[in-house]
Amino acid sequence: MKTIKRYPIKPVPKPRMTQRDKWAKRPVVVRYFAFKDQVRALKVELPKRKSHVVFIIEMPRTWTKRKKLKMVGSPHEQKPDLDNMIKALGDAVYDDDSAISDIRASKFWGIKGEIIIYSEIVNKYFIQGSFSEKFKAR
Repeated sequence: MKTIKRYPIKPVPKPRMTQRDKWAKRPVVVRYFAFKDQVRALKVELPKRKSHVVFIIEMPRTWTKRKKLKMVGSPHEQKPDLDNMIKALGDAVYDDDSAISDIRASKFWGIKGEIIIYSEIVNKYFIQGSFSEKFKAR
């Protein structure tokens, strides 16, 4: 069974942080912590396995209407990197995100920034059974 959850949160990548960021707040770090607070306030649920996260990146206001119509829904193939966006979301949802074992992610252009999470409820006994059958065959 699949579930779809949409969160009206503008995606932010996880910045590379330094010791200096503790006292000299760079704008990128301030945006990241505001993102974390917003994710926690909306109680975003990110399954530890079998999920697909879609980041919708807001198009720049400077683009023309023609360009926006052309680009809406097309893949976002520039910075910020997808892996840094996954790290930011994982760190915001979990204290220890090492428990995430299976995740797929994509990023696309859109009118408004948002995060969409598709999750599939998995029967753990089915998975354990399929792995045990595979190893019995050896």
